[in-house]
Amino acid sequence: MSKQPPKVLNSFSTTPLPARDKKWHEHVTIDVFLAVLNRTILHPFVAWILVLCLRAQVTPLTDTAFILATGWAVLLTLLAAARMMNQRIAYGIPRPVDLNEEVVVVTGGASGLGRLIAQVYGMRGVSVAVLDVREALDVDELAGVEYYRCDIGDRKEVEATRLKIEKDLGTPTILINCAAARINGEPLLSLPAEAFQKTIQTNLLSVFHLCQVFLPGMLSAANGGTIVTVSSVLGHLSAAGLSDYAASKAGLSALHRTLEAELRTIAEDDMVKMLLVEIGQMSTPLFDWVKTPNRFFAPVLEPVQVAQAIVNAIDSGKGGVIRLPFFATWISWYTVLPASVQLIARYLSGIDNAVVNRSAKTQAPAGTGEPNETSEKESGGIDSD
Repeated sequence: MSKQPPKVLNSFSTTPLPARDKKWHEHVTIDVFLAVLNRTILHPFVAWILVLCLRAQVTPLTDTAFILATGWAVLLTLLAAARMMNQRIAYGIPRPVDLNEEVVVVTGGASGLGRLIAQVYGMRGVSVAVLDVREALDVDELAGVEYYRCDIGDRKEVEATRLKIEKDLGTPTILINCAAARINGEPLLSLPAEAFQKTIQTNLLSVFHLCQVFLPGMLSAANGGTIVTVSSVLGHLSAAGLSDYAASKAGLSALHRTLEAELRTIAEDDMVKMLLVEIGQMSTPLFDWVKTPNRFFAPVLEPVQVAQAIVNAIDSGKGGVIRLPFFATWISWYTVLPASVQLIARYLSGIDNAVVNRSAKTQAPAGTGEPNETSEKESGGIDSD
């Protein structure tokens, strides 16, 4: 099928994502220290360089320094091999990815993280379809991104949009679920039932619709496909004041894992890869009004960090789980801690006060999404816990 030159949103090429000014000490986080360590003393290659240096100095094999250095290098090598084996056993071999043949669908892609991912693929010449409820302004024929106004909470609109995408670009092979409803930040007793229902519809039910509508095309595609689900660590932590949001994200992660298991049972997990993204707070309008309890252990993520991790994983053809920042990688262990330890951890982190104690002047901004909550029928934005 010959592809028509897609349209691109002008804001993709002319308007960068707003960056929040940080003080110098805010850049010093546990993630920075770990990044340095992982590229130095915790890297197997560096460890073996030390062993070779000792041998170059004709250090005896029985010397304590040589034994310790060799043991450290062997340990790091075994751990690296174990990680690779775990990835291969759990998620299989990577699927073949040819960006010239891929069609990327990004929900909530008119702003925030979704927009950034769409921009990256559009600049690389990949066919990209952005689904959002916002009106696309200043659309120009600059090739890169095709915009489709679609309320992804409406099944009929999703099905109709799929037909348009297939006609304009081809069969979608990469689905990136970035859309999310705005944060209400209200205690359960004061949260309107309509608001709770809308959050579930946008954050959870819409992904159900999208997977059911787009998955059959991926199963029939020669190179398979990839489904990316952007969830949140709050699906595990369930902070006070976020009952609707946490419930939707917990259900979203469960839906993702269930679909992953079903693909495995029909032996399609090698061709259709599932990528779950569970992240902490991002520097977007969605959570700008929430004060992070500890920026050293729980730093605020920049959207470009998350976008880079997602794009790299998709390009590699791998499935799996992406958790950012560092504390998120251990979030599954939180649930196995004794209840008293969990309570102490919540108290020390201040997670249950971050939303409940906000002032009336720091209400969640309407129309910015997650990070792209969009107007009255939210479809914009991705997680920024």
